[in-house]
Amino acid sequence: MLTKNSSVKTSFSGVDFSKYSSKTSEFVKEFSARANKPGYFLNWVNLPSEQLKRVDELYSMVESFKSQTGVKRLSVMGIGGSKHTVEHMLGINGLNLTGESVAFYSDVDSISWERFITKLGDVTSSNYMIASKSGSTFETKDGFLRIQQMLIDSYMSKGQSEVEAKKSASKHFIAVTDGNAEKSELRRTSNEQGWLGDLFIHDDVGGRFSAFDDHALFTLIWAGLSKADMVSLLNAAQEVSEQSLSDDLEINDALKEGIFWADAKMNGICASVHQYMGSMFENTVYWHAQMQNESVKDTLKQVAKVPDAMHHSAEAHFNPANKLVFALTVPVDNGVCRENAQSYIEALTKSYEITGAFFKEEVETSTLGLTASAAGAMTQLRAFATVYQEIVTAVMSGNALPEVLDSVLQPHVEFYKKNLKGGVVVPGRISE
Repeated sequence: MLTKNSSVKTSFSGVDFSKYSSKTSEFVKEFSARANKPGYFLNWVNLPSEQLKRVDELYSMVESFKSQTGVKRLSVMGIGGSKHTVEHMLGINGLNLTGESVAFYSDVDSISWERFITKLGDVTSSNYMIASKSGSTFETKDGFLRIQQMLIDSYMSKGQSEVEAKKSASKHFIAVTDGNAEKSELRRTSNEQGWLGDLFIHDDVGGRFSAFDDHALFTLIWAGLSKADMVSLLNAAQEVSEQSLSDDLEINDALKEGIFWADAKMNGICASVHQYMGSMFENTVYWHAQMQNESVKDTLKQVAKVPDAMHHSAEAHFNPANKLVFALTVPVDNGVCRENAQSYIEALTKSYEITGAFFKEEVETSTLGLTASAAGAMTQLRAFATVYQEIVTAVMSGNALPEVLDSVLQPHVEFYKKNLKGGVVVPGRISE
């Protein structure tokens, strides 16, 4: 018998869920009919359970990668889901607080490049995870080629021949890409240059849904997540997957969240707010915004961290002329600030309940972030709720759903990519 995950608790106001109860089975059926089937981009539903089988392998790979160069820092080079999901997972798990373990590069401009190199100090002091499904992502390839050449130059300056320097540089790289070398230029590079290991971006797992894919898990391990916590994280995420495919609305919080957002839209409320309380969520807001923009394809939702965001958003939120709905994700505070934190949460809760429809999500905490269980559960909840919003809206409006859900595709991003490919830029070119 399924029960609700105790590490994440939700409460709702302003929404009549009874209006949707007769359709619950239909919502779930639409989701279940596509989940984990090739070509539907819902392979992330059972990805946590698949990754549980590889935990020992991933921990062993991290140790091997560290030992072959002796460095303590990993630099993640990737964009979108290859970056935001990792930053989100590190933040909520209380890891890499000062950037001592993991650095990121996802830019193409000279200032960002110089800042990244300055942070590294010596390029040989870091290993590099290159993350790209196709292996030819422009932004990622540009950074990779620059670092690769700098590593070769550095080893040659220490007396190695060019052949020796290339071999030494290769020890600093690991690829996270498609497993098929015919599909991925990066996989071919990894194979040809003898890079360590096999890390994958799994088929039918879009970047924003990839918080449990290899790039995120490998980085969490590098940054110090214990094996016990990794198992708890993945088990909690899989538990949410099972709950989210239940037609019992009392268990299925992801569906309730999807209904909440869909109900607002169907009642003419275009603007919405989801706020996260605390510094652990600094990067969660970027990941959630990516989820919103690429899946719901709507730029009218504000995703922000409080309390600082309240000072510049409260005036608009509580202006009676503006009709909004609100969500608030808050930590269960057991520390020295708990009384003031609780007072703040109570003030926001009361204010939002009066102002519009509202739900609060309370997440279980450890000392520096969420518990591993809460981190896994909350992350998987967000993915399911996003897709359910599309399903609920279509079913309640009497509109046919596409065979492959719009919320898991992103065809419009190709617009700028086509223009980029038509340019004269050369990835990795050193400008004179």
